[in-house]
Amino acid sequence: MRLLLRLASFLALAVAVLAGTVDAIQSVAASQPAMTSLADAISALGPDALNWVHGLQRTDAGPAIWLAALQWLLARPAFAVFLALALLLWMAGYKKRPAAGRFAA
Repeated sequence: MRLLLRLASFLALAVAVLAGTVDAIQSVAASQPAMTSLADAISALGPDALNWVHGLQRTDAGPAIWLAALQWLLARPAFAVFLALALLLWMAGYKKRPAAGRFAA
């Protein structure tokens, strides 16, 4: 299980670095900060992904707190969301060292 969590963390980190690189290139080209929101990044994947994002944003999709949290998350920069996801997955898959040490019986 830890292997899957670490693999998912690595993939999320790779996506975060890719999204950050794209944002950095766009920022340099525009001579001003440009950050792609998570909703824009998902919708850039194609029409199916765009329909999926709009389906999540429907008013009958769930409780109001879920919709508020989802709206907040979709408005954040994509690189920051994937970076936080990578950190959470890494923390979940982290193996804590034994307190007694390596050679304890």
